[in-house]
Amino acid sequence: MRYYTLISNDGDARMVVETPDSLALDLTSVDPDLTDLADLLLASSLAGVSIDEIAERVLSGGDADRFDLGEVMDRSRDGDGYYRLDRPFEPPEVWAAGVTYKTSEMERQRESETPDVYARVFAAERPEVFLKATSERCVGPFEAVGIRGDSDWSVPEPELAFVLYRGEIVGYTIGNDMSSRSIEGQNPLYLPQAKVFDRCCAIGPCFVPAEEIDPANLEIGCSITRDGGEVWSERTSTSLMARTCEELADWLQRHNLVPDLTTVLTGTAIVPPPEFTLREGDVVTITIEGIGVLENEVMEV
Repeated sequence: MRYYTLISNDGDARMVVETPDSLALDLTSVDPDLTDLADLLLASSLAGVSIDEIAERVLSGGDADRFDLGEVMDRSRDGDGYYRLDRPFEPPEVWAAGVTYKTSEMERQRESETPDVYARVFAAERPEVFLKATSERCVGPFEAVGIRGDSDWSVPEPELAFVLYRGEIVGYTIGNDMSSRSIEGQNPLYLPQAKVFDRCCAIGPCFVPAEEIDPANLEIGCSITRDGGEVWSERTSTSLMARTCEELADWLQRHNLVPDLTTVLTGTAIVPPPEFTLREGDVVTITIEGIGVLENEVMEV
């Protein structure tokens, strides 16, 4: 099942589950204390059963209200709906892994004045893992992602993201690692400025439990539209990743305690060509098989 968070104009949050038969059922309407993913994960951990089993128990306790997710997404896109799609959960920290695909290694060598460092990371035992965003810098579906005003070469990076709870991977979502290639290309030590800024990360549209996803074999697509027309698109597969999600989770947590719901972006194999840069008003659409679609407009920050 897939888990969404909806929020109203007055801040009312609803936890909604999409069942295998495509029903979108409001868990909060059955249990008013159940308003976010952390509640479900805590109940799952304490009961020793899956998150889906907890959701089914809740739904068996009453007649849940229903939402039409298609309508919710359309209204979220237009910004005029009473209930709109929110981030599926609040990530206290977002981390990211770099150079996990051969394509990424090649692109970062091409942008960099010190290309050898990326080749060394790709071949090394220790992965590149860095702090990407705090919750305040992270946006959800249909919210605007940012490009830096001091960068003349900015791109999205569509990535599979996993979610940690009590040290274990409990599920997956889609992540957009917004990046300044011009700033990072000047010097690898500028990585934090190239990666961490206002609205530098998007996640969504939902959370999918780990047992329902094969992270090693998912199709990923990304497209960018400008003035209503597509200007770039590409597809790839997570089967091309040189590292596993479990490996990245292990390295991140070595001598480093991360809070529950920490989210990790696993790297990208999709990078627009060097002559392309995002502009304000562009729309970035990322799709990942088994998860859904994450759509965000671009704004300068």
